Amino acid sequence: MARIAPSLLAADFARLADEIAKVERGGAGLLHLDVMDGHFVPNLTMGPPLVKSVRNVTTSVLDVHLMITDPDTYAPVFIDAGADMVSVHYEAATHLDRTLHMIQDRGAKAGVVLNPATPVAVLEDILDVADYVLVMSVNPGFGGQKFIPNSLKKIRQLDALRRERGLGFKIEIDGGVGPDNVEAIVQAGCDWLVAGSSVFGSADAAHAVTAMQQLADGALLLRA
Repeated sequence: MARIAPSLLAADFARLADEIAKVERGGAGLLHLDVMDGHFVPNLTMGPPLVKSVRNVTTSVLDVHLMITDPDTYAPVFIDAGADMVSVHYEAATHLDRTLHMIQDRGAKAGVVLNPATPVAVLEDILDVADYVLVMSVNPGFGGQKFIPNSLKKIRQLDALRRERGLGFKIEIDGGVGPDNVEAIVQAGCDWLVAGSSVFGSADAAHAVTAMQQLADGALLLRA
């Protein structure tokens, strides 16, 4: 099943519990949280206390994306705060194999993130360890950017490797996802679609999630 994962970075933080309830009414069960440190990317966002607050108001799966320079130190902190999934950037993890295993040993799913300029080939020896691969379809650091079309090529490459090697990792995409490209993304082989502005920037966040999920479901049938 392809899943729409609303990105809380685009939500109204003053009404976060209500915003979460809206997208859950629309069928969302996977919530994406972007953590930025102002070093690895040029922005600052949420920390462990906010993740803990989100954990207290939802039973949805919390997908924490670490856009930070020191994932080994902070991944455990976010897991303790309630993260079910933690992804780290290939460029930020000095010893990626060890980092992914550390996340898994602490009870969370471990993902690796590819920036737009980073090729799929660098993950050749880690795909049997990672639980998922997150393809950045914008340059990380800011929401509301336009989708980079080359991301579809990366998804196809990852899907082909997954099939050839009989692996079970999931493919996720983040950046510029909306109703106009959901079908193409799912048909390329993507499993989880992070959507921020197209959900929380719409007049009805619940309807936006439902509508995109319907598009994803239809595209999945064509992919099969």
